[in-house]
Amino acid sequence: MRIKINSVIDSPTLPEQVDVIIIGGGIIGTSVAYELAKQGVTVALLEKGVIGGEQSGRNWGWVRQQNRDLYELPLAMRSLQRWEELGSEIGMDLGFRRSGILYGSQNEADVARWEKWGKQAKQVGFTSHLLSAKEAQERLGNGTRWTGGVWSPTDGRAEPGLAAPAIATGAQKLGASIHQQCAVRGLDISAGRITGVWSERGRVRANRVICCGGAWSSRFCKQYGIDLPSANILGTAFKTTAAPEVIKGCLSIPELCIRRRLDGSYTVAVPGLGRLDLAPQNIRYAAKFYPMYRSKIAKKLKIRLNGSFFNGPEAAGRWSVDAVSPFEKIRVLDPNPEQQIVDNALRTLVTAFPALKGIAVDHAWGGWIDTTPDLVPIIDEMATLPGLFIASGFSGHGFGIGPGAGMLCAQLVNNHQPFTDVTPYRLARFAKGNAIREPQMM
Repeated sequence: MRIKINSVIDSPTLPEQVDVIIIGGGIIGTSVAYELAKQGVTVALLEKGVIGGEQSGRNWGWVRQQNRDLYELPLAMRSLQRWEELGSEIGMDLGFRRSGILYGSQNEADVARWEKWGKQAKQVGFTSHLLSAKEAQERLGNGTRWTGGVWSPTDGRAEPGLAAPAIATGAQKLGASIHQQCAVRGLDISAGRITGVWSERGRVRANRVICCGGAWSSRFCKQYGIDLPSANILGTAFKTTAAPEVIKGCLSIPELCIRRRLDGSYTVAVPGLGRLDLAPQNIRYAAKFYPMYRSKIAKKLKIRLNGSFFNGPEAAGRWSVDAVSPFEKIRVLDPNPEQQIVDNALRTLVTAFPALKGIAVDHAWGGWIDTTPDLVPIIDEMATLPGLFIASGFSGHGFGIGPGAGMLCAQLVNNHQPFTDVTPYRLARFAKGNAIREPQMM
């Protein structure tokens, strides 16, 4: 793999029966497993590859509330609380630090949006600080003339290579059963209800299953007549060599996003740049994505036709639980990064921060980001198949809001009172005839 993540030791024996089965070992699946195990629920987490091997280990490592969709803000706020608690609860370092997030822009429209958002967010209970041109200049330093910015001191960062593995280990210590290289081929259904799953190692019984399969969730659900509108977008990021500290936490400017890592290097990416590979799934849901495609969010996306059309998480075709599934054919999605993005971003980084002259790329990677039409996740129980829950479509925000989403999912699975209104996360918002919101993320 092109990323470096901590390994997790598998549980010794695949159980025959548990209360809840979790499909997928990313930040969402591991967080759900931890919260359920903490409540004494018996859990089996089945991962086709390795814990944190896909997008949960490939993201930027930002843990933010600032500039979230207002529907998502309560989830982000609860997540920040859980991030702060989890390290001491588990007894392992997730790399989480509340070191703040800084945004800067030369565009007056950006500053106006941040000001409007800040007033609305304050009503929800989150406060950040709008920066004048002078204040932005003082914080950002370099020779650029900044129009303004926004500073959220309570936001933070964490290490993708540490987080999901640590949370999985914490869940395991509480009794969860963790199994890697163990793909779920399909659901076990009796009398219209979930009774378990069929894995490549056999059946595991349970009356509740939660699909946290990320880029693979939509293809899995289609087998059961569930329309889960999703498009996978390829993002590119890279880790630098160790270099002087020019920012303590995270910084976003129009051409660059950077995060200071614990080892003195940086994670670097370019906001908005990505690639969409045409495939049966995203063509099928193209009409639902029209509001996103016409928004400024999609202006930097490249669209290509290649081998993904026939193979991968968005390809067509069915399979049997008695045969090798698509999830076993591709254990870990490990796409090539876009080298041009890496080269341009490195040049931009050094131009913006001359103190980083001599910095180099340690390694770069690509990652497939499962994206919904409104960029808000789907967290819901399927009315057509009682006992099946879905937590997917986190649209590149899953790492930061993962612990909060894990808590919310555990509440739904256990039929407990959720800490926030789940209506914005219902799958029904994408049903035929419903108007789809244009994405509100900034």
